[in-house]
Formats: sequence, C-alpha cells, structure tokens
Amino acid sequence: MPTFEYEHTLRNQGFERICGVDEAGRGPLAGPLVVASCLLPSSFYIQPPEFILDLDDSKKLTPSKREILYKQLIAHPKIEISIQVIEPKQIDSLNILQATLHGMMLATNALCPGYALIDGNKLPQNLTTPAKALVKGDQKSYSIAAASILAKVYRDLLMDEVDKKFPQYGFKKHKGYGTKAHKEALAQHGPCCYHRMSFAPVKEAMLHSLPVT
Repeated sequence: MPTFEYEHTLRNQGFERICGVDEAGRGPLAGPLVVASCLLPSSFYIQPPEFILDLDDSKKLTPSKREILYKQLIAHPKIEISIQVIEPKQIDSLNILQATLHGMMLATNALCPGYALIDGNKLPQNLTTPAKALVKGDQKSYSIAAASILAKVYRDLLMDEVDKKFPQYGFKKHKGYGTKAHKEALAQHGPCCYHRMSFAPVKEAMLHSLPVT
C-alpha cells in the first residue's frame, strides 16, 4: 500500500510542492499514451481526507472504484493536476519509451513543482525540478498512486470515445490492449488511424490490408 513516507522525507529536506507522475497505455496496440501528474497539498501528509487512503496502484482497483477516486481527485479544489495525451502518431515517431518520457516531462513541468516522484526506473530529460524515479511507485507513494488513477481513467474514457468511431475493434472492452479478440479484429479489418503502426502485430496486419480511416 502507498504511504506519504517519500513526501514526508522530501518535505523535511526543505522541498515544497511535491508531485507524483505516472502513465497509462504503454502496452496497447491502439490509442494514446496518457501521462498524469498530481500535486497533493502538504496538509494531506498529516491529515489526509478519507478518500486519499483508498488510493493504490490503479491496476489493483476495480473500474468503478477507480472512477469514484478519479472524480474525487479532479473535484478537490486543493489538488493540482496535469494530464498529457500522446497520440499514436507521436508514439510511432518517438518510440514508446521516448514518448513516455516526453509525456512525463510535460506533465511534471506543467505543475511547476519543487520535486517530482516519477513512477519507473528512468527520469525524463528537460525537467524543471529535481526528481526521483521509483519502481512500482504507485504502490509506494500516494502522490504517484493518484497520478496512476488519473491517467488510467482518463485514458479509458478516451478509448470509450474511440470505440464509438470504430466499434468493430471492441476498444470499449480491451482499451486497445493486444487481447485475442483485438488481434482477431485487427486481422479481419486491418488497422485504423488509432492503431500504433510501429507495433509488431499492427505492422503484420498492415501487410494484409489497408488502414481503416
């Protein structure tokens, strides 16, 4: 379970405005990558609202619980949030690692924090603040867990909209991940403009069909 241990330590070292950063959508064959940063007020470190204690790695929460926490996070007047969307064409241009680091840089710098806790094992370049990479950070820091939920739910909402445009792929169910059903739809229909053309299964499907527009 996450805690405020890292945030407390940094605040004791003199850092103010500590944000957490995480992404959703590195692995899918289709749809954008979404990166979120979240800056929780330091008063939460001492006396967190009840809903903050429910935060966790977004993958460990049910969709309904994630949506409830998402709404609570975005509605709270003292919580600062930035959400960055990296579209498939940019992912194809940069590659998924560089696209992720670019999104993390944008999301972090947008909040002008004094320090950033970033999920993963790499730090992006061109940050305007000191930062620490935390492997499985969404299980260690409430700030990163909040960012994890924001990124995941926002991306899921985007994929629900993509599903309305291209229902033949079943995006509403699998959110663009490479499930058996998605790969079968990809083989049948070929890729659409929301697919990541640089990803191997999409490349293979392109050999046998024209992209759907």
